[in-house]
Amino acid sequence: MACPSKSATVGDGRFRVNANGKLLDVWLLARCVSCDRPRKLTVHERMPVRSFDPAELHSYQIDDPELVASTLLAPRLGRRNRFTLDWSHAWRLETSPAHSEEILPFRVDVVFDDPIPIRPDALIALGVGVSRSEARRLVRCDLPLNRPTRSGFTFVLLDRD
Repeated sequence: MACPSKSATVGDGRFRVNANGKLLDVWLLARCVSCDRPRKLTVHERMPVRSFDPAELHSYQIDDPELVASTLLAPRLGRRNRFTLDWSHAWRLETSPAHSEEILPFRVDVVFDDPIPIRPDALIALGVGVSRSEARRLVRCDLPLNRPTRSGFTFVLLDRD
């Protein structure tokens, strides 16, 4: 019986490249989080060898970690293999314990090490210790706070008064 879970981990991040004549299949190997069974996420299916850039093909063959990450983050891979990435424990917010003693308003730069999608209002609310609606009231920012972003941003935290 197949596992109904749609959560997987890539573990070591390995590709499998299979040749069938002049056609190639490329899969990203993953393990189910629930049952620990291996799963192949289709990256390319029955593609002519000539259609691959030689550097890209070499990267698949050597399991290039950057290619694993970019492939996993590609929305096309999730749609094609019917899964979504669970980002619930993939990030943390480091704040200074003395942030409440600083003179308001002050500017905060948010930098992401990896392009993890998160709503800025949720991130700010967690860091400041307020609700998301309160965070939206206390913050001035150039991007929409209620839409997920994958890139760094800057905001100004205003006084609560």
